[in-house]
Amino acid sequence: MTYSITGLAVEPFQPFFGRSDEDLARHHIVRMTADVPVGYPCRVLVEDARPGDTLLLLNHEYQSAETPYRGRHAIFVNEAATAPRTFVDEIPPVLSVRKAISLRAFDGAGMMIDADVVPGAEVEALVLRLLENPRAAYLHAHNAGRGCFAARIDRA
Repeated sequence: MTYSITGLAVEPFQPFFGRSDEDLARHHIVRMTADVPVGYPCRVLVEDARPGDTLLLLNHEYQSAETPYRGRHAIFVNEAATAPRTFVDEIPPVLSVRKAISLRAFDGAGMMIDADVVPGAEVEALVLRLLENPRAAYLHAHNAGRGCFAARIDRA
């Protein structure tokens, strides 16, 4: 089974890059500087920011389906991001190094049909198992600890 993981489009976030902290605050956005190599996962680049990188912490609607599973949560976007990255048949380290990842399978209408939590090192096996279900249209990965949306996974 071939799958792909693609970062979020950068265009909705670019208008906020480089703005003052005061202006960002008016939009409920916080600028943070990465101070450790793991812990600031950019949802466009699908990778952890390097120490010294600046990121925007903002609220994002990751599940826009008109179902009870519609959802928003905080995400990081690296201000250096210029285009989303795509991984085909590869779990990026931003997922595989996490203590636990929640994977959620959705049907074409946006209803959750299955879910499980695994250590980051076991994400690929769960991706493949969930995508075996022909009703699974796409998957969402969330960092289990804080519940943050991490990535969307589609059949490639």
